[in-house]
Amino acid sequence: MATGEQRQQERRRQRARQQELLPAEILGKHPLQNRWALWFFKNDKSKMWQANLRLVTKFSTVEDFWALYSHIQLASKLTAGCDYSLFKVRHPILRIPPAPSIMGVLDGIEPMWEDSQNKRGGRWLITLAKQQRHTELDRFWLDTLLCLIGEMFDEYSDEVCGAVINIRTKGDKIAIWTREAENQEGVTHIGRVYKEHLGLSQKVAIGYQAHADTATKSSSLAKTKFVV
Repeated sequence: MATGEQRQQERRRQRARQQELLPAEILGKHPLQNRWALWFFKNDKSKMWQANLRLVTKFSTVEDFWALYSHIQLASKLTAGCDYSLFKVRHPILRIPPAPSIMGVLDGIEPMWEDSQNKRGGRWLITLAKQQRHTELDRFWLDTLLCLIGEMFDEYSDEVCGAVINIRTKGDKIAIWTREAENQEGVTHIGRVYKEHLGLSQKVAIGYQAHADTATKSSSLAKTKFVV
């Protein structure tokens, strides 16, 4: 027999499920153009790579983004070998729900270059020195997230798949992943807008690498396809 506390917990779960079904406008929230998923990776060499990757949550409103951001650890507080990734949940051209038979394929973009939405694309890469972790890393990462959820790349926002931050002993990396590496006009526009929103000096150059190159070489050896 359920206790009073168990019944209260079940009622809270039911209310939460009901709220998920309500349009964001009814709840007084501001919907985003796309739904997004936050992923967390913690390297454990005893496990397969995908076993170290966890989906944290999905969100689709401004308020839910800030609630999430305020409750997770800052990137600068993560241990070496950890990543955060933010990727679109559904392909932006799908304005109506897909058929159930293909829902699993189209429901979200996973933070790996092998994903069908990523494999022809690449990334704009920002590399930070160790001493920047406690001065600029968190600001750069937050600005990156805001660029994504705010659709700051004009008509090329649909080209953006997501973003990744890698916390590493030798230095940290932040990257915006795009869908099609051969779309030079779209890729370079995204790079210029991204650089501007980060407040980087014109003297600072950032490079774009195709996933096809980084998949076979380390990022330090991979060919830089575009520079802004």
